[in-house]
Amino acid sequence: MHSTSTIAPPAVSKAVSASHSVWRTSIRFTLVATLLVGLGYPLVVTGIAAVLFPHKAGGSLIKLSDGTVIGSELLAQSFTSDKYFHPRPSAAGNGYDATASGGSNLAQSSKALVDRIQGSIDKLAAENPGHPVPIDLVTTSASGLDPDITPDAARFQAPRIAKARHLGDAQVAGLIEQNTAGRQFGLLGEPRVNVLALNLELDKLAK
Repeated sequence: MHSTSTIAPPAVSKAVSASHSVWRTSIRFTLVATLLVGLGYPLVVTGIAAVLFPHKAGGSLIKLSDGTVIGSELLAQSFTSDKYFHPRPSAAGNGYDATASGGSNLAQSSKALVDRIQGSIDKLAAENPGHPVPIDLVTTSASGLDPDITPDAARFQAPRIAKARHLGDAQVAGLIEQNTAGRQFGLLGEPRVNVLALNLELDKLAK
């Protein structure tokens, strides 16, 4: 009887061996890259940030003297009382929802958007007659969580707050000035006022 077994030609054996080598190299590279870029790099950067910038790395949290966390410098909160500065309007979820960050996506031609903005303008104009309403007090940011307003927006609200808290106009104006952050490095961005930080300073005056 003749054997039916065959021996693969040398060229075929080399091709199979090369294919296996490529697969092994690819798998090894994927594992190494995952460990270095997916785990190692984030852990190193997070560790360095925690050491050099602990406040920012921890979420820029704002705490009371007893350690209670009341918010973050990076996230807006809703303030509706006349005794507080109000942030920009928000379209994030039901408003200022960090889990649903985003804008309204309404076009400038949208009647709903125009009516909403005009209603806000009319309300604010009645609070401070004779003064132009700052645009950031009637328009939402892209995130809906912008924690800052312009100095003009803060100054526009000052008379209402001074009246509600029985403070002098100069006292409120000075507080705004003290809490106004300038451009980064003197070049980037615009002057801004963090609403939560400013409202906390207002509450300190009452103590």
